[in-house]
Amino acid sequence: MATSMFDTVLVANRGEIAVRVIRTLRALGIRSVAVFSDADADARHVREADTAVRIGPAPAAESYLSVDALLAAAARTGAQAVHPGYGFLAENARFARACAEAGLVFIGPSAEAIDLMGDKIRAKETVRAAGVPVVPGSSGSGLDDAQLAAAAREIGMPVLLKPSAGGGGKGMRLVREEAPLAEEIAAARREARGSFGDDTLLVERWIDRPRHIEIQVLADGHGNVIHLGERECSLQRRHQKVVEEAPSVLLDEATREAMGEAAVQAARSCGYRGAGTVEFIVPGKDPSAYYFMEMNTRLQVEHPVTELITGYDLVEWQLRIAAGERLPFAQEDVALTGHAVEARICAEDPTRDFLPTGGTVLALHEPQGDGIRTDSGLSRGAEVGSLYDPMLSKVIAYGPDRPAALRTLRAALARTVTLGVTTNAGFLRRLLAHPDVVSGELDTGLVEREAAALVDGAVPPEVYAAAAAVRQSALEPDVPAGGWCDPFGVPSGFRLGGEPAPVRHWLRVPGHEPVPYDLRPGAPLDVSEDRVRVTVDGVVHTFHRAGCWLGRDGDSWHVQDHDPLAATLSGAGAGHGLDALAAPMPGTVTVVKVAVGDEVTAGQGLLVVEAMKMEHVIAAPHAGTVTELEVTAGTTVAMDQVLAVVAPHEPAEEPAS
Repeated sequence: MATSMFDTVLVANRGEIAVRVIRTLRALGIRSVAVFSDADADARHVREADTAVRIGPAPAAESYLSVDALLAAAARTGAQAVHPGYGFLAENARFARACAEAGLVFIGPSAEAIDLMGDKIRAKETVRAAGVPVVPGSSGSGLDDAQLAAAAREIGMPVLLKPSAGGGGKGMRLVREEAPLAEEIAAARREARGSFGDDTLLVERWIDRPRHIEIQVLADGHGNVIHLGERECSLQRRHQKVVEEAPSVLLDEATREAMGEAAVQAARSCGYRGAGTVEFIVPGKDPSAYYFMEMNTRLQVEHPVTELITGYDLVEWQLRIAAGERLPFAQEDVALTGHAVEARICAEDPTRDFLPTGGTVLALHEPQGDGIRTDSGLSRGAEVGSLYDPMLSKVIAYGPDRPAALRTLRAALARTVTLGVTTNAGFLRRLLAHPDVVSGELDTGLVEREAAALVDGAVPPEVYAAAAAVRQSALEPDVPAGGWCDPFGVPSGFRLGGEPAPVRHWLRVPGHEPVPYDLRPGAPLDVSEDRVRVTVDGVVHTFHRAGCWLGRDGDSWHVQDHDPLAATLSGAGAGHGLDALAAPMPGTVTVVKVAVGDEVTAGQGLLVVEAMKMEHVIAAPHAGTVTELEVTAGTTVAMDQVLAVVAPHEPAEEPAS
């Protein structure tokens, strides 16, 4: 049957995945249509597309999640098909049906397959009937809290609570003891409802120290289904993948073939079409005992590692399959060559328990070439806010073997610069050098166990030296050759009748105490517009710089000026002090559990702040009384903004002797 490729495709997403899809559309000669909210009017994906359409205000619910706005944009631009990317509406059966009803091709599986595999309970029952092994857990949907708790007790602790809808680790809760079960069920429901609009939960047996292995499948509309090998996704934090690689060091050829066949059978069981991923949980000590977890009915974030070891462009094959083409290759034609590893760059601060961050990208360097690929939605001047997912980009390395790929990726992360927004790039570089990662002894709990050791909360002294050099350079007068300047107008430490004094600069990195740094008189300053070089204890250190930001080896520091006299006069540090509860990240208050005058206990959850799809509970620092409450549900807050004040209980007076 003859097929015709699309002329125009609308990309119903944003950020790095929209840029990635547009790249393949351009290579195939297909006109691309980007969509954007008010927050993304000048975003990179908007500038790289052939045309772009505004679809609404900044909140995702009013723009990227608006089916009507997306269909209207497709109609206005003459799009014949819609690529949903991942996230947002990528696994939304209603959107797939709406596209079909509007005469648009949805570049993905059928709405029926999305519905089936999107319901984790039905999905498990379906693949079990097809002979695919599944994780022991609750059966049936729509269980209430009491039934879920009873199922958890029957399975035996520890258990994993999972939303039936959605994916990406959202709403998943590991519960090791029965005591907090009710509270964890409520929290999981709340997060599932907020992320997917569906708070249905299931409960599964938790496999201790498991490995997360997933199989990439391709299925056309003519009954052909193949797999493209596996990806190891065991390096996770809070059930979110942070590093992925292909192939896995855990699997031998026999296990790879068996898991690949199981994934193919899972895809056949739901009549799948397009690119999809079948995820398995695997006991590290017995790889042959693998269990189906779920199927992601979309392109995965980590798809580049499969592309690099197979040579297939997965977005291209999504398009070709959606246009009605047959797969021209069979399973025996697929070869896995070399090794690829991917690291996700996120706007988060490892020194503050990985809380989301934000800001303006002041300086940007993203490595490419020589075995390195960066998929990114960033550009210099871009604003990173709290409305969308914190993932900014992905750095992917390819090598002839795993050690080479790891070395290349560590070097690439060291060269990655994103000044103006704190990211996890430096943390990922250190993680990739961890002995267990290097040896391939992975499990899904490794990152959580080792995170503290991989986060250096102290600010290196050379950072303050570099910041002082930048400040001093800004104060130096611009004197023409042979000119004269007033020595009393130069901050050089000059003094009558004696040696020049050191020039003191008071500096402060948020979250750390102010530090005085003395520059010796006449010290040469090696400062340019985007670099600064300093020597400390005989070692030369080079930093990238942009404004008040310094960066090196993937880490960055926002070094601010500090005026100790002004701080003393203004009484900084006085007032609420430790009684105040401040926002740990920019975001939105979603839950307020107390009112002014309420008595609270130490550690009691008082508010919930959400940013970049992550919830953070604000707890009472001590027992006391809520004396101030500055926010309500729905209030948008900045980092470190005071939310509430809890006055401690007065100690009981001792009786007079």
